[in-house]
Amino acid sequence: MAGDKKLHIVMFPWLAFGHIIPYLELAKLIAEKGHHVSFVSAPRNIDRLPKLPPHLSPLIKLVKLPLPKVHDLPHDAEATIDVPYNVVQHLKKAYDELQQPMTLFLESSKPDWILYDFAPYWIGPIASKLGIKTAFFCITMAMSMGFMGSSSTLMGTDENSRKTLQDYLVPPPWVPFPTTVAFRYFEIMKISDSFSDNNLGVSDTYRLAVSIQNCDIVLVRSCFEFEAEWIQLLEHLYKKPVVPVGLLPSTTYDDGKENETWRWMKKWLDRQSKGTVVYVAFGSEAKPSQEEVREIALGLEKSELPFLWALRVQRGPTDPEILQLPEGFEERTRGRGVVCTYWVPQLKILGHESVGGFLSHSGCSSVVEAIQNEKPLVFLALLADQGLISRVLEEKKIGYSIPRDDRDGSFTSESVADALRMVVVEERGRIFREKMKEIKGIFVNRERQEEYVTRLLSCLRDHKKSQE
Repeated sequence: MAGDKKLHIVMFPWLAFGHIIPYLELAKLIAEKGHHVSFVSAPRNIDRLPKLPPHLSPLIKLVKLPLPKVHDLPHDAEATIDVPYNVVQHLKKAYDELQQPMTLFLESSKPDWILYDFAPYWIGPIASKLGIKTAFFCITMAMSMGFMGSSSTLMGTDENSRKTLQDYLVPPPWVPFPTTVAFRYFEIMKISDSFSDNNLGVSDTYRLAVSIQNCDIVLVRSCFEFEAEWIQLLEHLYKKPVVPVGLLPSTTYDDGKENETWRWMKKWLDRQSKGTVVYVAFGSEAKPSQEEVREIALGLEKSELPFLWALRVQRGPTDPEILQLPEGFEERTRGRGVVCTYWVPQLKILGHESVGGFLSHSGCSSVVEAIQNEKPLVFLALLADQGLISRVLEEKKIGYSIPRDDRDGSFTSESVADALRMVVVEERGRIFREKMKEIKGIFVNRERQEEYVTRLLSCLRDHKKSQE
């Protein structure tokens, strides 16, 4: 039957693990339905991916596309985790120079669809010439996209276009329902370079606008149960199909080999009281400042709660700013707290019963993993749309944001300690702990997630068929 035809789908995420991993989760779900996926990234990124389950390996082809050499991009830097924030623009330059090898790969592999990220704004016309259907897959929530507006708004060519960064500090006029979603001053200033053309002559907002404009359909990491009104708004803004793919809860393949890091961590966690440990991590993209690290550390100390902190002290070996903990901090908290400066098994940590809360940057994957494991959240947004996400989640009582100064984003160790104690152990934070149990069924319902993937695949088949 024609409806049973298996698709070949190329997936092309941006060079950041906060993007790569959600793409891989969707690839696994697509492959589970018997379809073929070519997953394209730079060689070191492919090598750093989690292991695929053996039954999916034949259906997911991992394609290594070497990055061209670019001036000022360190040797072996292939993801944002490898470089300081100010060097990411050189990573984008190398990524843009993949146009020719990507074209050759698409010509030879002849896929039905390509699912691509915001950064390769140039892929749409290439795929169109080759007769390949295109879907822009946004790894963040529909709310963030709705706040940013339509392609023409992002390009500054319609009456709703924002004229200054101050315009991002209020909810936009095209949102027809009440919302508190807007940037705070310090958040928008931290990412102000995303709205300018920088050294490449191409802003992130332009990349996003063209990526939306040139695709056949838009996919969002979202679900109707959580933000139906924002998904409907996107269809109105984009004037094309917007398909939610579910929230893509993280999965790991367990090959039976116990990781050495997890072995000692589990022993330490086993010794802690149930629901008392604070897990602290800020993802692969965001790096707090030295002053922020100081206040977080002193806040953890003042909270008197046990903690496990996954602290990235550098963004790659060329990062000149190596974060330092306050003098004497590790000695004063020895036995009660653990600081790790290398990779940790986050999903396993969050799954441990002694963990009672998660101090997070509010990145989508971390939020979903916290809800998977019913761990209440304390937010400290550091980059990109994390402030917007934390605002929506706070509205829904899914987490609590550490109070900060609106202008410079500063916060105190006392506010960190107070937020952690409230959310993790105190009676006044019970609402956050109970809300997690209540919403877990929405976020990590396997049957519902499979329904979203089935609908996506049906949409891809139907759209391709209607255009033939």
